[in-house]
Amino acid sequence: MKKSLVLALTGTLVCWSVFFAQAPRGRPTPRQLGIAIGELEPGPNNDITDVPGVIVGHSTIIRGENIRTGVTAVLPHDGNLFLEKVEGAVEVYNAYGKLAGSTQVNELGRIETPILLTNTLAVPKVADELISYMLSLPGMENVVSINPLVAETNDNYLNDIRARAVKQEDVFAAVQAARSGPIGQGAVGAGTGTGCMGYKGGIGSASRVVGIGAERYTVGVLVQTNFGGRLTVNGVRIDKAVGQEESGSGGSCIIVVATDAPLGHRNLRRLARRSFAGMARSGANFSDGSGDYAIAFTTHPDFRSGPEDSPLERTRRPLSNNAVSPLFIAVREATEEAIISSVVTATTVTGREGRRREAINLERLKKALGLNR
Repeated sequence: MKKSLVLALTGTLVCWSVFFAQAPRGRPTPRQLGIAIGELEPGPNNDITDVPGVIVGHSTIIRGENIRTGVTAVLPHDGNLFLEKVEGAVEVYNAYGKLAGSTQVNELGRIETPILLTNTLAVPKVADELISYMLSLPGMENVVSINPLVAETNDNYLNDIRARAVKQEDVFAAVQAARSGPIGQGAVGAGTGTGCMGYKGGIGSASRVVGIGAERYTVGVLVQTNFGGRLTVNGVRIDKAVGQEESGSGGSCIIVVATDAPLGHRNLRRLARRSFAGMARSGANFSDGSGDYAIAFTTHPDFRSGPEDSPLERTRRPLSNNAVSPLFIAVREATEEAIISSVVTATTVTGREGRRREAINLERLKKALGLNR
């Protein structure tokens, strides 16, 4: 874990940024509370980083009383992604959002930069700094085109989004902090200022392991939650039992799906599409203002490519259509649990103009689910 702490004192004003990948979880995950979503087996950490090669980093930006935002970086591997691209796809449920780089990903079926999540008005800045970061890497001296992949949700309720507070150091640090192992969840990184279905939301993650023939594959999901609805856990509507007064509206959800299964662009897009079923099961209302996107990629070595493909593609043996159904179940379950985890692990945050997003009361949640016996 990497941390950088900068204090600037003006009266009682304290500003800081924290950069990390692995972080102690101050609040329990759903599984630690006894909440098991679905039937499939999770990976060892129940995180997107259970997919071999995937690493995650956060930059959590808290400055003064009004800045509550950040950057989260998901890297399919720890090398230079431009020089070793991965097969990828983007699926859109509701396009009320800003996802830089999506059209080229779907045109060519390749992801060539880290996937960065941030706030709405930071997308151009983060994309620009991501290009700067990639150009600074060894072997990039003659590169004249890069497709940065940057997604967002709007955290303006808690964050002074018009201040456009994300800086180059925040972008670089999120990428450089990326590590494997258990990741920080809740009010961290791009989830620092977000809300979900009336509660504090943020970053959540989960994974599932499935067998297909003689092979075992992992599907991992990371979400940035900032949407409305009525929180539903294992089919139980939580709002009345926990005393929720408002569902929240708008805001968006970004879903990042990783797998080590050998999938081409078409089946990655199909896999991404199924993630929205997990969002629906969590209670999402899919409002007009909720921009909902899924980004999927495979880390399988046979589905990587260099900056300039040869005239003939390398030999690839993707799973057949009728073999991928277990992966569809896995992504639905992992997305649902990742969303629930983003709420359960989030802490209460006070931000712009004294506004607050309250963390869900875990004891009342357990009682509503019959887990206090």
